[in-house]
Amino acid sequence: MSEILSQQEIDSLLSGISVDVPMAVETVPEERKQAKEVITFDFRLPHRLSKNQLRTFQAVHESFAETFSSYLVSRLQTNVTVSVSSVDQLFYSEFVLSISSPSSLYIFRIMESDALAILEVSPQLVLAMVEHLMGGVAEGEKNARLITKIEHSIVRGIIQRAVTEIQRAWKTVAELTFKFERYESEGDFAQIAPASEIVMVVSFEVSIGQQKYLMNLCFPTFALDDVLAKLNVQHFSGIGAVKADKDSSSSMFSRLGSTKLAATAVLGETTLTLRELLDLEPGDVLRTNIPIDGEVKVLVGGKPRVMGRPGISKGKVAVKITRMMHDPQQGD
Repeated sequence: MSEILSQQEIDSLLSGISVDVPMAVETVPEERKQAKEVITFDFRLPHRLSKNQLRTFQAVHESFAETFSSYLVSRLQTNVTVSVSSVDQLFYSEFVLSISSPSSLYIFRIMESDALAILEVSPQLVLAMVEHLMGGVAEGEKNARLITKIEHSIVRGIIQRAVTEIQRAWKTVAELTFKFERYESEGDFAQIAPASEIVMVVSFEVSIGQQKYLMNLCFPTFALDDVLAKLNVQHFSGIGAVKADKDSSSSMFSRLGSTKLAATAVLGETTLTLRELLDLEPGDVLRTNIPIDGEVKVLVGGKPRVMGRPGISKGKVAVKITRMMHDPQQGD
């Protein structure tokens, strides 16, 4: 049974309410209420992309940077690192003003929206790639100059691969098809959007050896309307470095396990003078530094890995493995 309040207790409660309510209202100034409702809006540069969408696009292009840097390492045969510097939105006229003259602008079409986008590569980066592809070392900073047709032909395959890798990275947010169209050396000739149109610019830093170069991607936002409408920030917030699960790891190790490596057994070594080499005839015997019952080195992939003893197995010359090279007794 609930407790019944006395009249005195009821009067005390009512008096407390009448005093506390006005004080609670007075603790929140009217100026503070109005300050929370005011939102600054830049009419000159309206933001078509939210911060969450920009972070999503940054994750997409970080995936591209990782795969493209691996490709450049294999093609240029040197240490290459590609990283995303920033993802911004600005007027197309401002992007054109930021383009150096001369420059290397590779224009590709977004087939689904029939719009154009730009891959801007600094001339210094193009010249460095050309020199590495031709067997040079590309030491020192290059001076910006107009790229010749021959140099453009040499790097055309790398640019087309870059466009392909961009398309592959975009598959995580939209099924878009990118097709390389033409090359321009001046920003004024690469008119892909009205001057007042908002564009998304992704800036990359490309490091080849000790030198660093710039590369930019420019997408007009009107070409991404369908993508932005379907983009679910929560769904794509986890885009980034892909961690291999157990199934993919086991599949990778199974493929590596079937990889063939050359194994060479060194049966002996000796030293000859040039005169002794010239005087060699069939039937001569060369004495090696390995005794008849000694162990021989087995090279795997050109490096010494194990020790063994030569012999015969099923009618063929064989080597029986006796110990690993990293055996503490070996001292290696």
